[in-house]
Amino acid sequence: MKKISLVVFTLFCGLTASAQFVAKMEVKEDIPGICDKNEVYAMFPNFQGQEEAVCPVTKDEILKRLNTEVTFLKDKPKYKDKGMIGLIINCKGELVQCKMDNKTQSTELDKQIEAVFNSLGVWKAGKLNGKEVDTSKLYSFEIKNGKFTF
Repeated sequence: MKKISLVVFTLFCGLTASAQFVAKMEVKEDIPGICDKNEVYAMFPNFQGQEEAVCPVTKDEILKRLNTEVTFLKDKPKYKDKGMIGLIINCKGELVQCKMDNKTQSTELDKQIEAVFNSLGVWKAGKLNGKEVDTSKLYSFEIKNGKFTF
């Protein structure tokens, strides 16, 4: 009995190790510009065959833009907050949805953050097994002493 259990366990581990983990996002609303609302993925670039959507600017450039273009923080040097913004990039590399997932304490601040992300330009589409697909991407941020950090 122990040998059979060991063989079954070994086979199970071998099969699951070769399986690819793919996270598919459930899209409930209509999103203009999306290629296929039933095929939106959150990519894990460490897994074979998965490539995240690539922003046209670096994370450092995004931070620089957030810290210069978000005017809400200009006269609030002690402001502290955190949040998360969710993006959906379609199979053509177009940002088709940008909205706060974890909102800050201010709707005005949220709008200004969304405006920065909406102005980043055309992305390189994410890929799943070599095929360009709609992908979701999250950016978590923190604001300390009136400055953004990732």
